Amino acid sequence: MAAQPAALTIAVSFTGSVKSHLAVLRHDYNDAAAFLLGTASKLGRRDNLRGVARKCSYRPMPWDFWLIFLLLGVVIPWRGRARLERLLARPAIGTLDKLILYGSTIAFQWVALGVVAWRALAHGLTAAQLGLAHHSAAGMVVAGLLGAALLGTFQWFNLRRIGRMTGPTAELMRKLAERILPRKPVELLPYCGLAVTAGVCEEFLYRGFAMAVLERAGLPTALVVILTAVFFGLAHAYQGRSGVTATALMGILFGIGRLVFDSLAPIMVWHAGLDIVAGIAGPKFLLQRPSEGR
Repeated sequence: MAAQPAALTIAVSFTGSVKSHLAVLRHDYNDAAAFLLGTASKLGRRDNLRGVARKCSYRPMPWDFWLIFLLLGVVIPWRGRARLERLLARPAIGTLDKLILYGSTIAFQWVALGVVAWRALAHGLTAAQLGLAHHSAAGMVVAGLLGAALLGTFQWFNLRRIGRMTGPTAELMRKLAERILPRKPVELLPYCGLAVTAGVCEEFLYRGFAMAVLERAGLPTALVVILTAVFFGLAHAYQGRSGVTATALMGILFGIGRLVFDSLAPIMVWHAGLDIVAGIAGPKFLLQRPSEGR
């Protein structure tokens, strides 16, 4: 359960020259064919998200990967909605309740990241395929900060707009803000820790692991981006239908960014920045009635 309404805002073929060289070989062609087929198989396994060497056939997923997708698509959405229902049923949420919520969510997400990373590496997924390859540190920092600034600005004005609205959607967001977002300085720092955790862990789960696995299974890249965005949207089902839709759209944007930069690092910063802005602007704009807005 993310702790903020940040989703309110996306067969290898041979060339003629190779064949001509094969024609003059004097040894058994079966050995040469076996060598070339083995090489082609290795090339087919180089299925990072930006690589051109991909197998055309679909590859089955291990059983534990299916369980992870069950966790992402069913268990996490159900858990988020169940926790929210319990929160909404309570007359009030105090500081201690929020700190427990933040702490338990942080622990859950890091445990999930650890288990998923363990199984991904056990099945041969590389750091590059998971979006963790080393790139220019300066470039990643600039891309991350600029993207976070742009998305954070959008988030700020969007929350201000929602704060002036009336209706069921705006009312749900006010209830979420009241029970989830920090309202006191003592709550803000743990919340920022949660925002950073969500940026790192959720991006690894959805744009790292899920995109790598679906790509390796043979799905087209565009479909991979869309499917992982749908899973990401479902994880925010506690925000209602509009929250799921907005989060899925944000997931598409994050997925495109993952492909463009070939790294999760900037996307993690974008995600964390959105959540931090939500924690600051949400209480400011959502916890006042429309008549109080400026």
